[in-house]
Amino acid sequence: MTGIAGKLMVNRTHYPVTVLGYGVRAGIWVQGCTLACHGCLAQDTWPSGGPEHAVEPSEPARWVRSLPDPVDGVTVSGGEPFQQPGALAELLAELRTARPSGPGGAVDILVYSGYPWSRLSRAAWARDALALCDAVVAGPYTRRRDTGAALRGSDNQRLVPLTGLGEARYGEGARGRWEGERPGLQVGVEHGRVWTIGIPRPGERDRLRDSLTARGLSPADPEEGTWCG
Repeated sequence: MTGIAGKLMVNRTHYPVTVLGYGVRAGIWVQGCTLACHGCLAQDTWPSGGPEHAVEPSEPARWVRSLPDPVDGVTVSGGEPFQQPGALAELLAELRTARPSGPGGAVDILVYSGYPWSRLSRAAWARDALALCDAVVAGPYTRRRDTGAALRGSDNQRLVPLTGLGEARYGEGARGRWEGERPGLQVGVEHGRVWTIGIPRPGERDRLRDSLTARGLSPADPEEGTWCG
């Protein structure tokens, strides 16, 4: 497991996110992952990070609380959230009280993990955090199985509802919403860098790279979805 005792290692946060779950969302990306899936688009989140990444688990929840409506949900990704299971559980518990149902309706929590569901669902160290999730996307990214499945990087990954709200938004009854084409990528700009949010459709990342390169931007790292100008 990664991290600093009592702290949550965070790479970045972003609002609004419209490509990683139901509706308009807040996104929290944690820092640290040892799974190293080949072809991962977020390799900048792999290193364990240092003190500059360490925050109290309540801090991202305060940020979510400060956001304007609408906030339909919170997506936690990374990095590997379940490699910080204690801090993740604290964060999710804080998120449960950060955005009670209001004008925007219920707020769901969706967590992405590279661990297979068969392992995650049986792991004692994951139990507390899982109990606070509405849904989980579980499984390692496998490039050869990237068929464009909605909300998943590859079709071996499972979208698992865990609560009534999760079932309503991500389960069998909502399947028509998620069986179509991926929503594609969002593009963000911060501190002179252009970076992407979401799971690209097949070939989309190459097209975006070519478009940004034609505008005089160059990749910050060949394996990262960020460009510098």
